[in-house]
Amino acid sequence: MKLLLVEDDIALADALAMSLRSESYAVDCVTTGAQALSALSCNDIDMLILDLGLPDMDGLEVLVKVRHQKNAIPVLILTARDGMSDKITGLDLGADDYLPKPFDMPELFARLRVMERRLGTANSALITAGNVSMDTAAHDVRVDNIQIDLSRREFMLLKALMENLGRIQSKHQLESKLYEWGDEVASNTVEVHVHNLRKKLPTDFIKTIRGVGYSINSHSTAQTA
Repeated sequence: MKLLLVEDDIALADALAMSLRSESYAVDCVTTGAQALSALSCNDIDMLILDLGLPDMDGLEVLVKVRHQKNAIPVLILTARDGMSDKITGLDLGADDYLPKPFDMPELFARLRVMERRLGTANSALITAGNVSMDTAAHDVRVDNIQIDLSRREFMLLKALMENLGRIQSKHQLESKLYEWGDEVASNTVEVHVHNLRKKLPTDFIKTIRGVGYSINSHSTAQTA
């Protein structure tokens, strides 16, 4: 899941990005409204975390421009403006959620999970496909109720697939959810992660659709060695 964090306080942005990455999000950071609009037009961003007090334009102006472009990306406003009128204005202009500073990180994570669920077919933090279950809140993956160990990016890739049950995810879509600006991505990176995941999951659980991408086979039940 790729997030765009728009925050001009560098120290806060760095701290937030570090915490979000620990929750298996890929995070790109910008400090101005213009940079945010440019990033949204050129990159595969899943969700937007938007500060209002930006140096070049008000964050609400960014929000208005995003919605005028018919971009339905989920937007969480994160701001020191905690008045009820500010909150109502932000929501009326198209924000999906509004969290005033200061805030607790667990609450931010919970609100992001709610927005994530609106993007896919999952309607809770627990996703089940065949005999594989994933708790996205607890970062817990089980096969036949036995916990399996996954690396951060293995978890991110499996999460991207399981949140889109019934949909094919292209290699490009998966790369955009796993990596951030500036990351060096080898041409076979996704294939390597899929190969490693298949060693830990049931046989044929991850299907390859040649020339298109990958999807989940929820009917697979036989576990590999």
